[in-house]
Amino acid sequence: MFPTRLTDTRAFDIAQALLDGFDHHYRLFRAASREAKARFECGDWAGQQRAQALRIEFYDTRVAETVALLAQRFMAATLAPDVWQQVKLHYIGLLTDHHQPELAETFFNSVCTRLLHHAYFRNDFIFVRPAISTEYIENDEPGARPTYRAYYPTPDTLSDTLQRVITNFQLQGEFVDLPRDAERVLAAVLARLGEFRWRANFQLQVLSSLFYRNKGAYVVGRLINGFTETPFALPILRRDDGRFFIDTALFGEDDLLGLFSFARAYFLVDMEVPSAYVAFLRALMPRKPRSEIYAALGLQKQGKALFYRDFLAHLRHSSDKFRIAPGIKGMVMLVFDLPSYPFVFKVIKDFFPPPKDTTREQVQAKYRLVKAHDRVGRMADTLEYTRVAFPRQRFGDELLAELRHFCPSLIEESGDDLVIRHVYIERRMVPLNLYLQDATPEQLERAVIEYGNAIKDLVAANIFPGDMLWKNFGVTRHGKVVFYDYDEIEYLTDCNFRRVPAPRNEEEAMSGEVWWPVAPRDVFPETFAPFLLGNPQVREALMRHHADLLDADFWQAHKDRILAGHVHDVFPYDPTRRFPRGGN
Repeated sequence: MFPTRLTDTRAFDIAQALLDGFDHHYRLFRAASREAKARFECGDWAGQQRAQALRIEFYDTRVAETVALLAQRFMAATLAPDVWQQVKLHYIGLLTDHHQPELAETFFNSVCTRLLHHAYFRNDFIFVRPAISTEYIENDEPGARPTYRAYYPTPDTLSDTLQRVITNFQLQGEFVDLPRDAERVLAAVLARLGEFRWRANFQLQVLSSLFYRNKGAYVVGRLINGFTETPFALPILRRDDGRFFIDTALFGEDDLLGLFSFARAYFLVDMEVPSAYVAFLRALMPRKPRSEIYAALGLQKQGKALFYRDFLAHLRHSSDKFRIAPGIKGMVMLVFDLPSYPFVFKVIKDFFPPPKDTTREQVQAKYRLVKAHDRVGRMADTLEYTRVAFPRQRFGDELLAELRHFCPSLIEESGDDLVIRHVYIERRMVPLNLYLQDATPEQLERAVIEYGNAIKDLVAANIFPGDMLWKNFGVTRHGKVVFYDYDEIEYLTDCNFRRVPAPRNEEEAMSGEVWWPVAPRDVFPETFAPFLLGNPQVREALMRHHADLLDADFWQAHKDRILAGHVHDVFPYDPTRRFPRGGN
């Protein structure tokens, strides 16, 4: 129970120090997001990617600073339980008029869980449940920018209004032909809506900040006509000569789900009230969990907090048991799932059989690389947790035996809980090897084409997947192929792509072993064939559409372009949707 009186004078100072730590973090977070505009305007694509990666580290750095400050100034880890209860009450009071209360609560949890024993991890001491409502928060300060702008065009002024939507973002630079782009968007709007009656409340609602990622800036909003609401997004791109153009028009929830996919890098967006942005976006994509929307906006720690709350709620309202995940077992990860829950849980094993030559630290470094890198829609985002308590009775005997055998250093049994000290959580997909077994000929060909496209998108992002076996890729519910096994990935530019040398004699030609010299990062693409092309139907489809994946010249050419400073275009939409390039 909470104390009835606030009696300890240290409690308020600790609460204020915690909030100061969060406010410092969010100021830096917003500054990095604001600077994305200038980088987009001058075409600093490498700088944009560096900023996306570096911003991910901000949170843990500020948490560590705050932990150190509280330990030094207040000897925080030694304080009595009633003091920590008072700290939480003071903190709630400080958040009454705060513009990011939900993020501040999560920051409080991050700091306190590093300082306190696991016994404190309940709502008396930390925010197991949120305490401050995020509904209807707005920045009411004079001159503040609203969360979104509303425009009320007539049939005759819609094209002019679309131009005003774009110019209100005040990009520093010229458009190739903004009136032409507006007419193209208008034609796409009319094609999308078909024949409709123009209602009196026809309006465009557009979020006030652009969404920056890689080489694009995205306008995001909704078109309202009577009782019909249509989500839309307009990608703005920059030519090499510095001029801008609208590349296409995206409409509907499915298009936006692709744009905000869990397999893409986080956006850079300047937000004073992030909960208002999340509420707006959730209205556009009601099937997307709030946790994933927060993560897509770069607030991945808040996404983790919400995901875990949703997971606990699911456990309370389900009764099925965790099991070993279907598919071929991995040598590095032990993977389990809950049939009723659309995610998998991945634990690094304590030991790896030959030929795997890696360590737990190296595997974790690969996952950090993916978290910070541009995932180009082809690498699943992962949520990393420490000391997760699962209900012991929900684990089947076979899974528990596997955990005890392969991961004894990572599990402990505490009362009715099984605590896993380190786990990755990832969206569940159908393993591509299993999908191909049951696929129709048409599905098989589409999946093989998607597999090749996935690898080529990774190559464009300077990623060599390493282990390219079908089992390391998954198929999403939209049929997209996504890579999810990261323990052997490398930067493409760190690899040496070679052809297998011609044998010098009959003995070498007949040898079943590798007889030529191989350096640590040498890759021989033609040797992929025996592992990938055992199924005749798969072989025929892959060789017809992606035979270049078995050619060292393909890989080396992309490596050379990246080393020369080229940043590839990887669109979060079908390139056939792009407006005509004439004049661009």
